[in-house]
Amino acid sequence: MKTNLEKAKEILKNGDYTLVLCRGDEVITSKERGVKPLMGLYEKGQSLSGFSAADKVVGKAAAFLYVLLDIDEVYACVLSERAKQVLESARIKAECDCTVPSIKNRMGTGMCPMEQAVWDISSPEKAYEAIMGRLEEMKKACKKQ
Repeated sequence: MKTNLEKAKEILKNGDYTLVLCRGDEVITSKERGVKPLMGLYEKGQSLSGFSAADKVVGKAAAFLYVLLDIDEVYACVLSERAKQVLESARIKAECDCTVPSIKNRMGTGMCPMEQAVWDISSPEKAYEAIMGRLEEMKKACKKQ
C-alpha cells in the first residue's frame, strides 16, 4: 500500500497538476501556479493535518504556508534552501529532486517576488502578512498597466 506522499508524488508526476495533497482516500489537486492554491486553502481555514503534499516548486513563502496549513510532509520537484530550513524547523519532512539557493521569478530574470517578500522573515504569521502585502502590490501594478 502506498503512503500518502508516494500517492501524491505519483499523481503530480502523471497528471497536469502543480499541487497534489493526499490523506488516505482524500485527494486535493490544483493547476494554479505559485502560492495561490495554498493561500486559497489557508484562507478557507482548512487544517490539512495528516496530508502529504507534492508540489512542483516550493520556495520559502510556500514552505511557511505549509507550516500554517499543518501539512505532515512535502515533496517538491524544486525546493529552495530557505524553504527546506523552514520545513525542517517546523518538523515537516521534506523531499525534493533538486535544491536551489532561491526560487527565480517566472521570467528567470531575478528572485521570485514571494520568495523575496519573506526572505528575512522567520515567523509563519509574519510571512503570511508579507505574502498578502506582496500580492496586493502586484495586483495594483497589474491594474496600472
